Amino acid sequence: MHELGIIFHVIKDIEAVGKENKLKKVNAVTLEIGEVSGVVESYMTDCWRWAADKSDLLRGSQLVIDTIPAVTVCDECGQNYETVKHGRTCPYCQSENTHLVAGNEMNIKEIEAC
Repeated sequence: MHELGIIFHVIKDIEAVGKENKLKKVNAVTLEIGEVSGVVESYMTDCWRWAADKSDLLRGSQLVIDTIPAVTVCDECGQNYETVKHGRTCPYCQSENTHLVAGNEMNIKEIEAC
């Protein structure tokens, strides 16, 4: 379960932002997580609740997850398509000369604080 390590890293980053901006309390954090990132959303929320409650700044805060759809581009025909639906093979020209352009990333999108 690498989700706990990710959550620790996110919390560390948010605490640094909180210190820089003199925040007293974080109410919610929104993460963008790629559809094919390998991160399990339910594990993230479980880990968040446990780890965030150990931080004075984040205690009681909510974790919101926005999913970034996975998109692949075909290097042969130039078309973009849904990665999860079609995999590595381009549905337009059947080429396997493709690569992922979105959906593997994870970002802190928003911190709601007071």
